[in-house]
Amino acid sequence: MEAIVRIENALCRIGRDNVLQVDSFQILQGEHWCLYGPNGAGKSLLANLLAGKRPESLNYVSYWDGFEPARDIHIVSFEEQQRLWLRDNRLDISEYRSDAQDTGTVAINLIQSSRPANQQDPNLLNKLLDTLGLVEFSAKGIRYLSSGQIRKVLLARALYSRQEGLPQLLILDDPLESIDRESQQRIVDCIEQFSHAGFSSLQLCRRSSHILPGVTHLAVIDKLRLLAQGKRSQVESVDDFCRVQAKKPKLPVNIPECPDLEEALTANSQPLIQLDGVDAGYGEMKVLNDINWRMEADHHVLIEGPNGCGKSTLLSLIDGENHKGYGQQVFLFGRRKGSGETIWEVKAQFGIISNELHNKYVKGWRVIDVVVSGFFDSIGLYDDSGASEKVVAKEWLSALGISDFERHFYNEISFGQQRLVLLARAMVKHPRVLILDEPCVGLDDYHRELILGMLDLIAVQANTQIVYVSHVVGERPSCINQRLGFEKCKTGGFTLTQVTA
Repeated sequence: MEAIVRIENALCRIGRDNVLQVDSFQILQGEHWCLYGPNGAGKSLLANLLAGKRPESLNYVSYWDGFEPARDIHIVSFEEQQRLWLRDNRLDISEYRSDAQDTGTVAINLIQSSRPANQQDPNLLNKLLDTLGLVEFSAKGIRYLSSGQIRKVLLARALYSRQEGLPQLLILDDPLESIDRESQQRIVDCIEQFSHAGFSSLQLCRRSSHILPGVTHLAVIDKLRLLAQGKRSQVESVDDFCRVQAKKPKLPVNIPECPDLEEALTANSQPLIQLDGVDAGYGEMKVLNDINWRMEADHHVLIEGPNGCGKSTLLSLIDGENHKGYGQQVFLFGRRKGSGETIWEVKAQFGIISNELHNKYVKGWRVIDVVVSGFFDSIGLYDDSGASEKVVAKEWLSALGISDFERHFYNEISFGQQRLVLLARAMVKHPRVLILDEPCVGLDDYHRELILGMLDLIAVQANTQIVYVSHVVGERPSCINQRLGFEKCKTGGFTLTQVTA
């Protein structure tokens, strides 16, 4: 059977020092591959090479006769989500409208855009919407959807693009990542139901538990080299697959010392965070409804709930970014929000790790500068930093095992290493509250275990309380002693409920 895409003797440079080398790799029509490897292994680079998105593609990649990558390759990825969000934000005209609302790109229109107007298939469209649980969200703008919801929209768009008689390649970059359990099952069912009709596929995967059941072939990649490839049943038993799967981190014994720890522990007996009857929404859409929450000085909090329930909105009410937190009963460290403090005084008390922050650091910043910027709550380093700030930054990089990357550019290290850099950035100022909005999204098992282990060390050794937001059952640091969930309200939106920790 002829290959729909083939790579031969490829060399593809990334950054100054690293080169992806692929001697041979091909996908035959009807095959469903998983490219498995840890953060920084080269999965996305190889996928971009296959998809014709690298300048080297012309030299090393060949396609089935008549196959057009721009038309016949369909990608579902975090990068595509980010591109669409940025485009919608750039074109936002809310401030010029009388109702101050701009819906932007509507979900169902985005899905339908993958086919010409004269080739629409209402029957297939409705089946995809129903299978993925998108019916109630189909008329909403994508800027109002959660990360998990827009991932399902992108999958529906990719599967809806099917063209009879033409081979198609579906590239799925960790399709189950950042997805609640119910939605994960919907995605698996949808891929199984619709991807075998004319599609071949390539799944990029960093967690062995997320390898899709329909995968027929497996390739293992690490350190920019393909280590093994072949039928799934054979590759899952080879040493390279088992070694990558079993790699474990070594945690430090101590974290950098917190100054004046004993004095700080007794300085404030007020609740750290208190919300009484708080609401939030966008236009007529209610997101949060009658939120009541009291976080005491000894609490480490888990906030969990399905995609789209308002977890990120709740955090934005607290850390100073969302103006809807003002004028309501929101108290931070015993003081009502908006009673005279500046946003920078609020930010000084919080350390933040989120996917939004992760994506704000683009080319040009070295790792040490990213960490030191945490002292100033800035994106990048614009203030004059002294020797003392750099000493603390280096201590945190050393504790996290990434001191060797101090002078590297942030955009040239792996995703998992970047997330560790953001943890160092959040902790250099020894925040009273560390907010982690799904911090393990996009991480392999090694980096997940390392992040969770470091959070437990922080909980024990620092005067920092943790607010950990997740939708993944069982993925949390062991220090958690307050657990909150979300419950849908009859009058719209979600409210918080106390769950046994």
